[in-house]
Amino acid sequence: MIGRRTKAAGGALVLALVAGGLIWGFGLRGDGSGPVPEDTCRGALAVEEARGFFGGAELEFGGHTAEWVGHETEYCAAWARGEQSGGVQLRLNIRPAAAHRASGAAEETSATPIGFGWNGSFVSGRRPEAGVLVDCAPLPGKGLLVLAEARKDTDELSDAQVLQVARFATESARRAAERFGCEGPLGQRPSTVDRTEWQERPVARAEGTCRGVVGSQDAARLRLTTVSEMPAGRALTERCTMDRAAKDRATMRRFRLTAYYGPSAEQEMYLDGRYPGSVKGAVTRSQPCKGGLGTAYFKFEEFPRPDAEKGVRSSVAGADALKLVTAFATASGARHGCPVA
Repeated sequence: MIGRRTKAAGGALVLALVAGGLIWGFGLRGDGSGPVPEDTCRGALAVEEARGFFGGAELEFGGHTAEWVGHETEYCAAWARGEQSGGVQLRLNIRPAAAHRASGAAEETSATPIGFGWNGSFVSGRRPEAGVLVDCAPLPGKGLLVLAEARKDTDELSDAQVLQVARFATESARRAAERFGCEGPLGQRPSTVDRTEWQERPVARAEGTCRGVVGSQDAARLRLTTVSEMPAGRALTERCTMDRAAKDRATMRRFRLTAYYGPSAEQEMYLDGRYPGSVKGAVTRSQPCKGGLGTAYFKFEEFPRPDAEKGVRSSVAGADALKLVTAFATASGARHGCPVA
């Protein structure tokens, strides 16, 4: 769970952020629910989806609860019998949205939308990961965050197993939502996953997360040439990157626009507030959303970062930066059902 940028605070911050991820290393143990597989994670673990991932093999289960940022969270896993050490595991993490440190697919900017009516993300990079956020008024933060991952490299898994990771996340979220009495609408069981990687296109042909951010006149005036984008949808963290024409590599500028929702937004706002020097020159705005999405957070950053002491100045006016981040927030917010005022 090491963050999306390097913080000036160094090791202390890294230790604080990875605490949630390192808990996996402590080992899974029985959670006191007995030997019934369907009771793992107090009944939230989607046993049939886990069996599908392992091709019908006989499974073993384990899990435990722990406190994270003052809130109880649950960790559990399934694996083929006799293969706990060295074998592949399906792992599940369930936490209220108020336990506002994102991790896994929820904070990954290279994630694709999980789709099928869910607010959620899917990552098919080195290891497949999935995360969904469900509206849940009874829980602190009014949301339920469910994260899943397969502890095996993607290239060692079949396409069917990669899809099962997404299904494991959504169907576990469905069971957890029922257990907690969540009122939020739930999506459908995924029939496919989008494994698209970053796409680079001319600005005028943006069709993913950069679509609708800049018009042709502003693109020409700001000398914006290409975009790097991911498929647009309702991922929990979204990013659009734009490049500006330059005479040489030394003068090339890159603009990064990022949208954060739910725990991802809470985490980013916390970090920016605690370490403001790390985002010097950034332009941000926030927008209240309904349910577990909480307060959405949008950010414009320029690279190399403006730094008067090093003679690096911003290459766009503040009004233009605000216009870009507002357009990005409007487009992203509309996809998430969070209209930007």
